[in-house]
Amino acid sequence: MANITVLGSGFGALTTIRELRRNGVEDAITVISPRDELHYLPSSIWLPAGLRKGSKLKIPLSKFFTEHRVRHVKASVTGLSADGRVVLTDAGEFANDQLVIATGARFIRKLPGIEHALIPCEGIAVGEEIARRLEGMAGGTIAVGFATNPNEQGAVRGGPMFEFLFIIDSLLRRQGRRERFKLIFFNPSPRPGQRLGDKAVDGLLKEMAKRGIETRLGHKMVRLEADKVVTEGGEFSADLILFMPGLTGPAWLANADLPLSPGGMIAADEKCRVKDRPGVWVVGDSGSFPGPDWLPKQAHQADLQAKAAAENIAAVLKGRAPEIDFKPELICIVDMLDTAMLVYRSETRSFLGPKMKIFHWLKRYFEGHYLRAYR
Repeated sequence: MANITVLGSGFGALTTIRELRRNGVEDAITVISPRDELHYLPSSIWLPAGLRKGSKLKIPLSKFFTEHRVRHVKASVTGLSADGRVVLTDAGEFANDQLVIATGARFIRKLPGIEHALIPCEGIAVGEEIARRLEGMAGGTIAVGFATNPNEQGAVRGGPMFEFLFIIDSLLRRQGRRERFKLIFFNPSPRPGQRLGDKAVDGLLKEMAKRGIETRLGHKMVRLEADKVVTEGGEFSADLILFMPGLTGPAWLANADLPLSPGGMIAADEKCRVKDRPGVWVVGDSGSFPGPDWLPKQAHQADLQAKAAAENIAAVLKGRAPEIDFKPELICIVDMLDTAMLVYRSETRSFLGPKMKIFHWLKRYFEGHYLRAYR
């Protein structure tokens, strides 16, 4: 019987486990990750508005692991050896026959002064801190922005920043204190959010103008200060800075001897195989994959990659060649607290829905539907 080892306990890792069992794989599965909880970060956008509590977004996985016959090792990965057949951790070494890497990416923290910004997708605690800061502000300037990996333009997660921007605006209006605040959106690109498509970018910028949100676009970041954002096009004061830097691969890759992309991600093919490493697979944000230029870094795409990887592993274990390519697909509901905008892209279709309340409720419904498998 083979030993399948999955690194991580996020979206890509858990979907891999579900799909392996769904494809009839009865072999042993070991999960190595620092925690036995799923942190549902997509809903952290609602923490500042009180629509969600941080504790409710942390889903214990013990029941899920038991149901899927998974052994969980609570440890942090520190590297790989033997071409991926041995996982090095702070709790010892673990051998495997098939390895799935789903440890996610890390944020590039090279911008001088980045410690002065809150990075929302770093965790639930950051969303809670944003809520505390907002509640304690009587007024001032809130700056919201994001950037990408200069060596890999696709290594970016900008969608949540649009959501935090619009949700904060809507919340302040609901509280009757919007006039005391200035909101500024900044980005090195003159047209941020291009992965969503030109129509979506037009719609987002139009929405900012409608809400009186100022923009500072098209200038490279220089540094952040405690009360200031500095770009090559100028500087502006800020009492609260929310900033999402670009993504790169996890730090442990420095001790893994895996092929990497220019941006520091694990180089993979359309079947989620790590190049030149048989039996090693990658899904989600830690991988660099072929595909359209809008291929997103988001949970939905990680799920699609995990599904393909699981089917391919099942085939390999049965002595067959892997045949499944992952499906490139972008689904983004840009929430605005009481309404939302739906964006969809595939290789054959694209769709931009109008701003509607039903999309907001659809996003809330999807959270419950998705988490049902783990609760």
